[in-house]
Amino acid sequence: MTAIQIVLITGVLFILLYFLQRMQKAVLTVVLMILLSGTAVFFILQPERTNTIAHAIGVGRGSDLVFYISILLFWFVVLRLYARVRKLEEQITTLIRQEAIKNGEKHAG
Repeated sequence: MTAIQIVLITGVLFILLYFLQRMQKAVLTVVLMILLSGTAVFFILQPERTNTIAHAIGVGRGSDLVFYISILLFWFVVLRLYARVRKLEEQITTLIRQEAIKNGEKHAG
């Protein structure tokens, strides 16, 4: 095992452990993260497999394939976070409106 493999696997495991501590109740998300981490460790240990898969689906190099998939995952995460922020903004707006109505009724009555 090379030094970069040790560094990358350690990084993946630290990210996984941090994620597992934060997301204990979201079972589906935890399972997905474990699968992604396992896949990452597999490809770190056997990088030639990415080339095999890349060639099979028409991509020139395995590193390009990993890059393309990373971009897709990045945009998925960005869009999920954006949707979550929008939902929180709507909830805050609703709460503020309700509180304003309550305060208005107190002062009017």
